[in-house]
Amino acid sequence: MNIQFESADKINGLMTISIEQADYQEAVDKKLKEYRKKAQVPGFRPGMVPMGLIKKQYGTAVKVDEVNRILGEKLYEYIRENKIQMLGEPLPNEEKQKPQDLQGDGPFEFVFDIAVAPEFKAELTNKDKVDYYVIKADDKLIDDQVKMYASQAGEFVEAQEWSGNDTLKGDLRQLDAQGNTLEGGITTEGGMIMPSYIKGEDEKKKFDGCKPGDIITFNPKKAYPDNDAEVAALLKVDKAQVKDMDSDFSFQVTEIRHFQPAAVDQKLFERVFGEGVKDEADFRQRIADSIKPHLAANSDYKFLLDIRKYMEKKVGELQFPEALLKRVMLNNNKDKGEDFVEKNFKASIDELKWHLIKEQLVSATQVKVEDADLKAVAREAIRAQFAQYGMSNVPDDVLDNYADEQLKKRENVENFVDRAIDQKLMQALKGIVKLNEKEVSLDEFNKMMA
Repeated sequence: MNIQFESADKINGLMTISIEQADYQEAVDKKLKEYRKKAQVPGFRPGMVPMGLIKKQYGTAVKVDEVNRILGEKLYEYIRENKIQMLGEPLPNEEKQKPQDLQGDGPFEFVFDIAVAPEFKAELTNKDKVDYYVIKADDKLIDDQVKMYASQAGEFVEAQEWSGNDTLKGDLRQLDAQGNTLEGGITTEGGMIMPSYIKGEDEKKKFDGCKPGDIITFNPKKAYPDNDAEVAALLKVDKAQVKDMDSDFSFQVTEIRHFQPAAVDQKLFERVFGEGVKDEADFRQRIADSIKPHLAANSDYKFLLDIRKYMEKKVGELQFPEALLKRVMLNNNKDKGEDFVEKNFKASIDELKWHLIKEQLVSATQVKVEDADLKAVAREAIRAQFAQYGMSNVPDDVLDNYADEQLKKRENVENFVDRAIDQKLMQALKGIVKLNEKEVSLDEFNKMMA
């Protein structure tokens, strides 16, 4: 076997691999002998089929499999041993690769184009200064959290007059041109309407200040223009029945449901944080303490984005084997075509550049991800999910059980590995560069991230 690698411009590599009969014959003969032991051919006892017949039937296929196995194994072995930073997959050279007669004995020559990463140095020291935004847990943010908890603990109560986002329950009857109930028309009992969501402004105004017992005449098609699905759902009929309908309907209000947030009192305090909350001041302090880790995580995420921008600028422009990488991208997206490649190529190169920079930073900081890191990332992801539903005091054993289940799925593990690397890298870099800390409100931070 002979392997040659050329890289005239350092980013476009050409690998030539020559495989001779001696490289594959022993393995082929062994495989054919196994076939012979198992072959069942009429007229021959098991294991006694002539080898010539076995070679005629299976020889070429076995040889092709073995040649392909050796080819892949030796190619990647050479790449690994010679520390060639290959981008994507090797592709057959379109000019030098000649058809190979795999029915013969060889030698067989394969020529591959190899995309090679550009050489550059990515490093950070305490001389590098990067902004770090500290988000304040200010009164406005805490007020918003209090309102959220009160809303989550709220309930629907009956009201005597419609306002705001109240829901109306009532009976609907289709009317004729004279405004009378249409005989045989659509009748719906217990229909639900939220006037605040009605699109037609003239129809929406008809519900202002309505009370139980009031009868309102409105046009559902005008209330929800170009939305037959909404009209059909309101009237509890098939969508086809309302396609050409333009009738007015009467709506007799039978009930008004008003959403009432929970009172900000001891009951709410204990619902959110359990027993032991002294008063509202203690409640607000606990809220501040509970959201600080989330705010810090947002700050860290922004820091990593800023590190990326900083490093991309510091490293400068990199030369990539664009023609070859476009071929690789097209080969991986055959169903999408060249237009897809052209449209997405720049973004792909931007991500590739950052990936190469991050690889060097991870290596320099000796970041390694352990099982405990994956478990911690999974726990925090699950904790955040519970927090969305107002559950901020989830027991550790519950978090552990959910995390263990998530880590059983391979697609989740890959995601958690990436997140763990980012977190550990970010923490390492915070201890290396000089942080230019800037205190901002959450609103100011969100505007920066928009």
